[in-house]
Amino acid sequence: MLAEDELRDAVLLVLANKQDLPKATDVAEITDKLGLHSLRHRNWCIQATCATSGDGLYEGLAWLSNPLQSKRVSKGI
Repeated sequence: MLAEDELRDAVLLVLANKQDLPKATDVAEITDKLGLHSLRHRNWCIQATCATSGDGLYEGLAWLSNPLQSKRVSKGI
């Protein structure tokens, strides 16, 4: 879906939640299973998170806000 031309400027943040659990799938495996490396010339990030403690949430949202803010500035919004 993200390979579609209409989404060429879309940014993707994947929150890999439950990383506090012993059998949680790690970020590298999730990246492979989702085929994120094939999204060349696309802006994406996968962030390990634990929603109960908040670990990784701020980092992921900070990453997401940077390209969105850059788009707003470039459009003069």
